[in-house]
Amino acid sequence: MAEDLVTEAGQMNPGPWISHSAFVAEAAAAIARLHPRLDPAQAFVLGYLHDIGRREGVTEMRHALDGYRFLLSIGFDDAAQICLTHSFPIKEVDAGAGKWDCSAKEYEFVKAYLGEVEYTAYDELIQLCDALSLPSGFCLIEKRLVDVVLRYGFNAYTLAKWRSYFTIQQKFEQEIGQSIYRLLPGIVENTFGAGFLEGGEGAWKLGKKTLLP
Repeated sequence: MAEDLVTEAGQMNPGPWISHSAFVAEAAAAIARLHPRLDPAQAFVLGYLHDIGRREGVTEMRHALDGYRFLLSIGFDDAAQICLTHSFPIKEVDAGAGKWDCSAKEYEFVKAYLGEVEYTAYDELIQLCDALSLPSGFCLIEKRLVDVVLRYGFNAYTLAKWRSYFTIQQKFEQEIGQSIYRLLPGIVENTFGAGFLEGGEGAWKLGKKTLLP
């Protein structure tokens, strides 16, 4: 059903958010398989639906509220919560990347919601996986964070958000007993370019240049 919802949403508003959502779902399931308390199927669905609010069109932070309302209307309360929390490793409404393109009343609702909600392990998992996934595949968190800043700019909460992402990463790695990067295919190639590890004798070849480690 989640796949059907995303397919329908993609027809309403095609864009790179669809492949991004698929990678978030895959990452969430991979981490959940090794986690003692998380269900991989649930993690996959929550990751797949986290950006479903983009079905309403091209928006900035409004997509979080649109997704929350849509999923709530069809009875998916847990997934609805993820829509509102996935961009907020810190519970501050102005920490979101992009502007709140909604009414003052809607803004105040989200502010109050974030102030009251108790994050679950799934909230933090999708926050982490959102920060690992470009539309083209998995990457180092640093690349994804810089990608967002290049598109939306810094704000007063950017550094606090970044620190929180790395804290969440460390927490999950301790709980699953290994680096998250060992679980996700294509990290190096998608972060640095497909030719980065070509060559031999300890040399790293990137394009036409050879870099010595």
